[in-house]
Amino acid sequence: MAEASISQDELICPVCLDVLKDPVAIPCGHSYCKSCITGCWDQEDQMRVYSCPQCRQTFSPRPALNKNTILAAMVEKLKKNKVQTAAVGARDVQCDVCTDRAIKSCLVCLNSYCPNHLQQHESLFKRKRHRLMEATGRLQEIICPQHDKMLEIYCRTDKQCVCYVCMMEEHKHHNVVSAAEERTDQQ
Repeated sequence: MAEASISQDELICPVCLDVLKDPVAIPCGHSYCKSCITGCWDQEDQMRVYSCPQCRQTFSPRPALNKNTILAAMVEKLKKNKVQTAAVGARDVQCDVCTDRAIKSCLVCLNSYCPNHLQQHESLFKRKRHRLMEATGRLQEIICPQHDKMLEIYCRTDKQCVCYVCMMEEHKHHNVVSAAEERTDQQ
């Protein structure tokens, strides 16, 4: 039997706007976190008329809250899926400004940016030539610590990656090739 995909949006409590915690159904059929609907109804205790925050249907006396076992199972399934997705996305690079996933890394700023902050970065530096590449968490590993330039050259003499400035200075008369060429040769 095909399994329907569960969206987090379908499991949001209309009161706290978070994923349902201990979901309960009320007589009109709407579901809430047990603590959320209890909190709403505690405020209506004096009038002894209780209403659904969504459809405004009223109930008197205060209805018993029954656990919504189907929604509770769906919430658990969603939590398990999130853990698996997080494990798969562990290689994703985080934006250096917020917690979103980065899509590009700047080789000048040495930062990674999500789409929103990349747009801000580009508008700030539109007149300057900032080199962007696919987002990488290894940004510090591919930048020369001496010159803050990309390590694009491989020095076969010293068996290490160097930047253009290093190549012109310390590795001037060495056997050098592009890092890409060396990678191809090694394969």
